[in-house]
Amino acid sequence: MATLTFELPDGSTRDVDVVRLLNAGYAGRGQEDVAAHVAELAELGVPAPSVTPALYPVSPYLAQQTERVAAQHGRTSGEAEWALVVADDGDLLLTAACDHTDRDLEVHGVAWSKNAGPDVLARRAWRLAEVEDRLDTLTLRAWVTHRGEETEIQHGTLAELLTPGYWTEVLRARGDLAPGTVLISGTIPMAEGVDQFAERWRVELADPATGDTIRLAYDVVPMPEPIG
Repeated sequence: MATLTFELPDGSTRDVDVVRLLNAGYAGRGQEDVAAHVAELAELGVPAPSVTPALYPVSPYLAQQTERVAAQHGRTSGEAEWALVVADDGDLLLTAACDHTDRDLEVHGVAWSKNAGPDVLARRAWRLAEVEDRLDTLTLRAWVTHRGEETEIQHGTLAELLTPGYWTEVLRARGDLAPGTVLISGTIPMAEGVDQFAERWRVELADPATGDTIRLAYDVVPMPEPIG
C-alpha cells in the first residue's frame, strides 16, 4: 500500500492510503483524440484496444509522489494526465499525474506495461467540487528534457478527456468509489516529432480562472545492467 499526502489550497493536508489504483485508457472525449492516441501507440507496435474507453487495474504501491523514476531500458515514457483521488472521508480530490509506461512491454500487453512503472502524482490537489464548474477550461501540459533541453510534448485542456464525473459514475457502478481509490484519467495526444523517451518529464495542471497551477516533475534514471 502507498500513502500519499496532498496539500490543498487552504493549506490543509490530506493523507490517502491507496488501496485501489486504476488507469483509464483511450479516454478522449472526442473520437479524433482517441484515434490519434491509438495511432501514436500503433507506431510503437501496440495493438488497438478491443473497447474504448479502457480501464486497467494497477498495483496500488505504484501510486507515488517521487522526483525519480528508475527505468530498466531507454523505451519508457510518461503521459500527462489528471488523477481523481478519493480521500479517507470520501471527499474527491483532483491533481496532476504522469503515467510512466514501459513501451517495449506495452506491445505484449497494455495492462502489463501499466504495472511496470509508477503513476507519479503531484503533491498538491484541489477539491473537485471547487473546480468542477470550469473543468473544461483547466489546462494540461507536459514537457520532456533531452540532454538538458526542455521541449513541450503535450498541451491541451480537460475538455479533451472524459470527465471526472463520468469516471465517478463508473467507479460507483463497480463499487469502487471508496476511500483509497485513485483513478488516472488517460492522456491527450503528444506533439509530432518530439521524442517521448526522455531523461526528465514535467507536467502541469492549471486553472486559468485563478492562476493556480499544480506541478510535478521527475527524472528518469537508468537502472544498472543486470548480472546473470
